[in-house]
Amino acid sequence: MADDVIDAERFEASSKRSNIQLNISLSTTIALSIVFLFLSGCLESTLQDSKLEEVDNWWDVPLHERHTMDLPMNTSRAQLPVEGTYKIRDYEEHFITVDLPASEQDLGYPEEAKMHLALWLPEVEEGVKVPVIMTIHPYYDFGGEGMPGVGGDSNPNTVPDGGVGQWVYETFVPHGYALAQASTFGTGKSTHCQDVKGLGEQVGIQAVVDWLGQQNWSNGNVGLMGKSYAGTTNWEAAQQPSEHLKTIVPISGSIGVQEMFYRNGSSEARAMGYDAAYQAATFDLTTDDMRVCSDDMIGPLNPWTTYAFAEFGGAGWNDYWDERRHLPDVLENYRGSVYLVWGLQDWNVDPYHAFPTYQLMRDAGINTRAIAGQWAHNYPDQPDRHSELSSGYGQEAYPEMTRMDWALELYGWFQYYLKGIGDEPEPMVQIQTNDGLWHVEETWPPEDMTWQMETIGSEWEGDGVVNGLGGSVTLVSQTYEQGLHISGLPTLHLDVSTQACNGGQIFATLYDNTEGLRLGHATMDVRYRDGGYDAKPTAPFSSYTMLMEFNPLDVILPAGHSLRIELTETGEDYLPGPCAINPTGGLSIDGGTIGLPLIDRPPTHHAWFLEPPWWEQQPIPS
Repeated sequence: MADDVIDAERFEASSKRSNIQLNISLSTTIALSIVFLFLSGCLESTLQDSKLEEVDNWWDVPLHERHTMDLPMNTSRAQLPVEGTYKIRDYEEHFITVDLPASEQDLGYPEEAKMHLALWLPEVEEGVKVPVIMTIHPYYDFGGEGMPGVGGDSNPNTVPDGGVGQWVYETFVPHGYALAQASTFGTGKSTHCQDVKGLGEQVGIQAVVDWLGQQNWSNGNVGLMGKSYAGTTNWEAAQQPSEHLKTIVPISGSIGVQEMFYRNGSSEARAMGYDAAYQAATFDLTTDDMRVCSDDMIGPLNPWTTYAFAEFGGAGWNDYWDERRHLPDVLENYRGSVYLVWGLQDWNVDPYHAFPTYQLMRDAGINTRAIAGQWAHNYPDQPDRHSELSSGYGQEAYPEMTRMDWALELYGWFQYYLKGIGDEPEPMVQIQTNDGLWHVEETWPPEDMTWQMETIGSEWEGDGVVNGLGGSVTLVSQTYEQGLHISGLPTLHLDVSTQACNGGQIFATLYDNTEGLRLGHATMDVRYRDGGYDAKPTAPFSSYTMLMEFNPLDVILPAGHSLRIELTETGEDYLPGPCAINPTGGLSIDGGTIGLPLIDRPPTHHAWFLEPPWWEQQPIPS
């Protein structure tokens, strides 16, 4: 029976793809016919002056036509259709001395601050200068330090890593790019203390970028790329950027530390020990670990004071969070380009880091692209990882979510920003619906998005008390006879009342009520009722409006279905609020409004496009 269901789902996905393909083909045929008729009268004179040549810039194939290309798609990662011709030299190692500000000097064992770098160069013709693609993070020589029951460390940075390094080494270096892998301060062979995402780490990253851009073999252009922490270092490099930093490709890289672990005041469980965990994983009983950063004393304390005493200044008694809030500096100081990559089912670094960041970049004059599929904390081109997703967490968008044209996409980006070849890429957002279809928008949420506001108590039914002792509330919508395309960040503005314990928290999960399919979530601590990172005091038996916002959603609700929101005190990955176990705590749901950001994209709409059908060349992982 299970196999029959899977086959039916694949048939449905195939039918959706076929319908879009038919519409795209039909639209293209009509458009080409009109153009041909228009041009036929002056074709002869046009040909005399034409400089048209056979198109050989394969990286310039338009997005809507890529599904017709003969791309290599029987591999575990995306590859280019043309192999590079340059051989790769043996790696070099370099130590780069960094001039740190006085506030970032070691408090312990004195030693010069140096960043360690491994470098691979292509064997190019004499006089040819090359750009650099760099990845930098603390995960080289990282792990258990050989302790019993923990195991050994990861590879050093002199071995191309399995995330970005090996892929860039094989895919881009033969095309005339250098690969650099660097260790952040206090990790690998880099000296100094490990100032996790702080000012010292930022300055060290920026110094490496500057050094790479000044070498005699370099054309002066450096791009950063990486996932997770290795994506956050992209933002760090762009805070006070070197003039040589031309582009960054942060893949699920957080825009700030407080932003990563807190959503509207609700704290993730891992927030409580993340700083100490990084310190432990790089501790190896050498003089390296006798060096102490000034923030090492307050870093482990901040999550606890923020959780328990935020409304009394517990989040602002020092500048730890502010120093690690990367995005404001980037918007003010950086004028390179940004390519955002995010999984809409990412629970490690949630997609609210990407949106509205994309539009903020555009508004700041930074040329930006984004790609957001229904994958988790992964790259766009990992079919084996994508196949592991469960229902309601991306499974319905597989196998269409896997983008085996990802290398092609980045090649054109790097060609322009690192080599100056071709036209500047247009800003766009490639985004995938929860059932697997791709559409492209100039911005996201789309400019033609409209809000449909609905009231709890009339269009939505439900009330009650939410608390940490099992009290929950179910809100059920009307039936949407025409269906919905939700594209944006839905809002949930709840009117609530506190109980004798003057706090409370809401975790909201959105479902397709007809199918029972999870669609998305939102969370908020009532102390942060206005959203953001500034807490306000609350009082017992008082009323407030909580301005909640869901994570970014691109969801198709079929015709005849309804929606459901489950309100609980906490949910996946999040800690209960401080009042959770107090029997006099909880929040009474008194009403409110729900905002649905809607767009209209009929099957013939020009925004839809097809991804290359990689599954026709290799079996779908089971």
